[in-house]
Amino acid sequence: MRGLETRWLGRSSYADALAMQAELVARKRSDSELADQLLLLEHEPVYTIGRTPDQSSLRGATHLPHPLFPINRGGQATYHGPGQLVGYPVIDLRRYAQDLHRYLRWIENVLIELLAEFGVDAGTRAGLTGVWIEDRKIASIGVGVRQWITMHGFALNVSGDLSPFDEIVPCGISNVTMTSIEKESGMVCAVEQVAARAGEIAASRLGELRTDSGLTRTLDSHQR
Repeated sequence: MRGLETRWLGRSSYADALAMQAELVARKRSDSELADQLLLLEHEPVYTIGRTPDQSSLRGATHLPHPLFPINRGGQATYHGPGQLVGYPVIDLRRYAQDLHRYLRWIENVLIELLAEFGVDAGTRAGLTGVWIEDRKIASIGVGVRQWITMHGFALNVSGDLSPFDEIVPCGISNVTMTSIEKESGMVCAVEQVAARAGEIAASRLGELRTDSGLTRTLDSHQR
């Protein structure tokens, strides 16, 4: 089984990262031997929203202090910016289970293990995608798939200013409180430090995407 190559890109504009993902997806379509990738980075401040006719999570959008990108992932509006670790797995699910539910649960499990290493006891909430500490959301997930090759991914709040979330309804969930590793643990971590461990954990757990991995049972133990 091929492994997962991780790449730390540092600070990147949203447009550049989106173009890089699209290029990788196109290359993987034509080259079945190309390794799966995990792009890890921080974004310049930006809002995104998925492919949905319901735009209410933007609260009208004209007041937003940063650019808005409508994109081909699932889900409602979210914010990306400095202090947040963004991860874009570009994985060919034809090599594993062609199961989006399993893939989303895999991302959640990777983040739960990652947060535990930084002193944060996180889990999931029934019926809601993402990673939580009780009723506070620390990581958002929104994915896209083209011919079973994944793009987009997760955003984990590490540190810094969370007030840009106040301009939207994050992920369409009313009255949600966004939190971060810094807020929950009092630990100030560099995003690159967290990214290094995220890449290692994702690579070590890649086999869980296979149908015989028992991933669902593993995730159930983390339900809150």
